[in-house]
Amino acid sequence: MNEIDKKKIAAQCWKRGSEAMVKENWNYAIEMFRQSVNLIPDNLTYRQTLRGVEKRKYKDNGKGAMMASMKTRTVKLSIKKSSMSKDWDKVDQLAEDGLAINPWDTSLNASLADACRKREYDEIAVFCLKEAINCDNKNIALLTQLADILEERGNYQEAIVLWRQITKLKPNDSISRSKLLALEAKDVMELGGYEKAETTKDVKTAYDYDRPNKSNMPQAADAPGMSEEADLKHAIRKEPTNKSHYLKIAEYYRSKKNRAEAIDWLQKALEMSGGDSGIREKKEDYELEVLKSNYDYAKQALVSNPDDEKALKNRNALKKELVKREIEVFSSRVEMYPQNSKLKYELAKRFMLFQKWAQAIPLLQQARADTRIESSVLMALGECFYNDKKVSLAKYQYEAAAVLVNPHDHREVYTQVHYILGYLAEKDGDKKEALEHYNLVLGIDYTYKDTIDRLEKVQGMDDKDDDKDDKDDKKD
Repeated sequence: MNEIDKKKIAAQCWKRGSEAMVKENWNYAIEMFRQSVNLIPDNLTYRQTLRGVEKRKYKDNGKGAMMASMKTRTVKLSIKKSSMSKDWDKVDQLAEDGLAINPWDTSLNASLADACRKREYDEIAVFCLKEAINCDNKNIALLTQLADILEERGNYQEAIVLWRQITKLKPNDSISRSKLLALEAKDVMELGGYEKAETTKDVKTAYDYDRPNKSNMPQAADAPGMSEEADLKHAIRKEPTNKSHYLKIAEYYRSKKNRAEAIDWLQKALEMSGGDSGIREKKEDYELEVLKSNYDYAKQALVSNPDDEKALKNRNALKKELVKREIEVFSSRVEMYPQNSKLKYELAKRFMLFQKWAQAIPLLQQARADTRIESSVLMALGECFYNDKKVSLAKYQYEAAAVLVNPHDHREVYTQVHYILGYLAEKDGDKKEALEHYNLVLGIDYTYKDTIDRLEKVQGMDDKDDDKDDKDDKKD
């Protein structure tokens, strides 16, 4: 089964599970969500929804099925054996089997986090570690592990909260305190922009950010209206099935730059609503914001330390994770909104980053119908066909794009398309056409790439041909 088919079947299972969840048919819902997880194990939403329904099946009792510890004993022994042989797929499956019995089990959540970490499913690993810590919030090993992952991902503020918790548990540990101080300094440097600022005016102050401090931390409310956060939580307790309350508190936390808390509330709303598509999309948007923010941090860290191999590896890993997540999100939305050409174009661009030309091409061909993005789509199609070794088709797309763009409204695209057409003509030995396109580029941007060198090279080839013709004429 190919990846496209897996994703389609997983989405169908998730939909059936959501419908069963609304009817409180927990066993069938869990079965469907588990199939989604098995097919697409690195999808965060599938994991979160599965765990949420497992908890609701046991009425949030915090301990799972009767005699859960005895029932999961064999599973844990099998996990230990599979971990020793580094069979992480098997560890994943076994941990999920155990969590179906007790979704609050600390060691099972930790084992699943380890298996996901080993396979570079870092988003899932963070989720599982948070689940484990919720069950054992004094476990220093788990707190440290999560803090390290969050720091790697550029999520310094969450990591700082964890290190503060660790230092409270180990007040005399100098290593933990040094780690906290170093991370706090790093966070200030990143957010303040000290390393990349050209002047002191470019450096932002702490007041430019909505950061946790005494002035913006929620205070104890003596009466309604004194704390927006408290009022929102009170509204949820009063009307626990009202979706709008969950959306409001999620937006509140997002406005406070606490996206992790916002996502948690949206996940609760998603489970309560039975998979409402609007809530799911909002949650996906928040998750993408977090990934983009982490990626931006990683990019800046690499700029500051260009020779740091760890920073380079982290930047590349986060970029890959972000694009993979965007592919998941855009794929589901293209399926839901088949007339949206912009979504198809965005999804195609992500496939192109992974050099999946065959998957990008049909999406771009469909997106071409939107005249607002037609020239950009044609350029992307040209790139896909060229890399797919279909040069004549690529040239046709670039020529069509050249007709649509003009140098005044689309300067960058205009120079790019004529440069490419000049290059293709040069490769074909069509000197006249190559000169024509290179001259059009230079007429707009005289310093564009190596256009001058290419033009002179083509002109030199013309001169050599003329010299040869003159010699042939003299011989005759």
